[in-house]
Amino acid sequence: MDTTSTPAGAQLVRDALARQRCVVLDGGIATQLEHKHGQEDERLWGMEALASSPAEVLDVHRSYVAAGADVVTTNTWGLATALAGDAHIWDEQREPVHWMEIARRGIRLVRQAIADHGREDDCAVAFALNGDIDRPGAGVTAPLLERAFGDAPPDLILAETLSLVRPSLFGVVEQLVETGPPVWLSFRRCRHGLCGVYGQHWGGPEGDAFGRAARRFEELGVQALLINCIPPDHVDGMISYLRDFTDLPLGVYPNLGYLTNAGWRFSGEVGGEQFAEMALRWREEGADIVGGCCGTGPEHIAAARTALRDAPRGHRRRGAAGADDAAIALARPPRRSSPWLDRSRRPVSPLPLPEIARHRGVARSIPGTYLTWRYLYDENVGAHQRCLDVGSGVGLQTVQLALNGATHVHALDVDGRAVANTLDNAFRNGVADRVTGATADLYPWIPDARYEVIVATLPQSPTEPTDPSSHRPIDYWGRGLVDQVISKLPQALAPEGVALVTVTSILSQSRTDELLEAHGLEAEVVAWELTDRPAAYDSNREHIEHVIELSDAPHLRLADEDVLATYLLEIRHVQAEDDREQPPWKAYR
Repeated sequence: MDTTSTPAGAQLVRDALARQRCVVLDGGIATQLEHKHGQEDERLWGMEALASSPAEVLDVHRSYVAAGADVVTTNTWGLATALAGDAHIWDEQREPVHWMEIARRGIRLVRQAIADHGREDDCAVAFALNGDIDRPGAGVTAPLLERAFGDAPPDLILAETLSLVRPSLFGVVEQLVETGPPVWLSFRRCRHGLCGVYGQHWGGPEGDAFGRAARRFEELGVQALLINCIPPDHVDGMISYLRDFTDLPLGVYPNLGYLTNAGWRFSGEVGGEQFAEMALRWREEGADIVGGCCGTGPEHIAAARTALRDAPRGHRRRGAAGADDAAIALARPPRRSSPWLDRSRRPVSPLPLPEIARHRGVARSIPGTYLTWRYLYDENVGAHQRCLDVGSGVGLQTVQLALNGATHVHALDVDGRAVANTLDNAFRNGVADRVTGATADLYPWIPDARYEVIVATLPQSPTEPTDPSSHRPIDYWGRGLVDQVISKLPQALAPEGVALVTVTSILSQSRTDELLEAHGLEAEVVAWELTDRPAAYDSNREHIEHVIELSDAPHLRLADEDVLATYLLEIRHVQAEDDREQPPWKAYR
C-alpha cells in the first residue's frame, strides 16, 4: 500500500481540524441494533450482525450519516477478540465466516450508507478494532489488515477501548501506522487512571504515566487521541490533562447507560439536549473530536452536531474533581468523612489497632489472635484488673489489656525474643509502666500469682511423633499447650477471675469438657470465627485428618475447602448460681 497518500475522507477530517472545526463521531452501533440474529457471544458486541443481518447494520450507519456525523465507524470492534481467542463469527446458517470478508463488508456498508445520503465528499470511514489487538497471540496484525483492505481501505483506523499501556502496545501501534490510513487511539481513562464502563477505577493514580505515553504515541505517528467507553461524568478533565503532553487532536465519546445481564440499560434521563450541553462543555475544555459510545444514538449525535457547528475550541481547564480551575481543586483541602461507628458508637474506621511491630524471628499470628483482640477491645476486658497473657507473641493482647486500663499485665512466652518484642511494643504504645514479661515453658511452669484476667492464644497443631528423645511430650492431639493452661488455671485464676482461651475445631470438645470439669472449671463460648485452614497445616495434613477421625472433632468443609472454626472460651471457677457475678471489667464500662 502507498503510505504516502492520504485517503480522501481522512483529508476531509484533517482539513476540518486544521480549521478548528469540531469533528463529530457517530454513536453506539451494537446498542442500536434492534435484533442481533445469531449474536451469542457478548465479547463480539454486535459484530455477528455483519454476517447474519447486514441490512440492520446498514440502517444504523445510515442513521448516523443522516444525523450529521463526520466520521462513521465500522461494526468491526470485536474482530480482534474473535481472532485472538475462542470467539467465532457465524452467518445465518451457522457457518463460520472468513474474518477478512467481515472486515471488507464492514467498510462497504459504511461506504454505502454515506453514498445513500450523498455525503461522499464530507464523511469519513473509520475501521474499528478493540484493545485485543495488543493481546498475546492476536490474530489481527498490521500486514494482514493491509491485505484485507486491499484497494478499498478505510479513511482511518480507530483502535478503541484500549486500557493498559504495555510496552507491546507501542509496537502494535507502530505497525498500524505503517498500514497507511491515519491511526486514532482511544482509551478507557479518567483522571483517576484506568476506568470501566460503570465508572469503576481499576488501578491507582498514575501521575503523568499516561500523559508520557500520549507523547510517545504522537512521536510514532498517531493522528488523534481519544477517551471512550466510560460514563460522561468521568470524561471531564481528561482533555486538560492530555493537552499538557501532546499537540494531537483530542476527543471524547463516552457511554450513556451501563451493561446488565438483560443487555444494555440506556440512560433515559440524558436526551439529545442534555448530551449537546455536555458536548459543549467538552468543547470548551478543548475537545477537537466529540461523539458517543454505547448507549448513545442518532438523536444524541444530531443534537451534538447542531450545538458544535460553530462552537470555537476552548482552553478551559478542569481538575480531577471536575473543578473549573485545576489549581483551585489542588488547593482545596481534602474532604474528611465522618468515621464509621460500631453499635457502641466507637470509631472502627480506621480500626483502633495498637501500634505493633514484629521483631525478626518472632512467630506470626495464629488462629484466634485477632478474634481474641477484638473481644478484648469490644468488651474493654482488663479494666482495673491484674492480667496474664500466656503465649504473648508480639504482644497484641498484652498491649490491648493495658490500653483498656489494666493495673498490670504480665506476658509469658516460651521464646525470649517474643517477650522482648512484647515489652518493646508496650513501650511503643505508652503502657510499658504497667507491663512485665518473662520467658516460660508452660510444661514446667508453676503459677506464682493469681490474676483476675488470663488470656491464652496458643498453637494447636497435631504432630506425629518424630523425636521420642525430646523432653517435651509429643503433641499428638494438638492440645498439649491448651491442656497445660487449663490444668494450671485453678492456681493462676483469682476466685472471681475469668480466663479467655482459644480452642480450635481440630481439638476434641468432649476432652476439653472433661478437663474443665476435672479442675473445677466451666466454660462458655463468647465469640467464634470461621477461617480457611492455615497453610501451615498442609505439611501435616495426613496426621491432622487421622486425629480428627479418632476424636469427636468435626471435619469442617465448605464446598471443596477445609475450614477451621476457632472458639473463644470464657472460663471461670465453678460457682453456685447465686454467687455468680458479671465479669469484673464490665462494671467499669
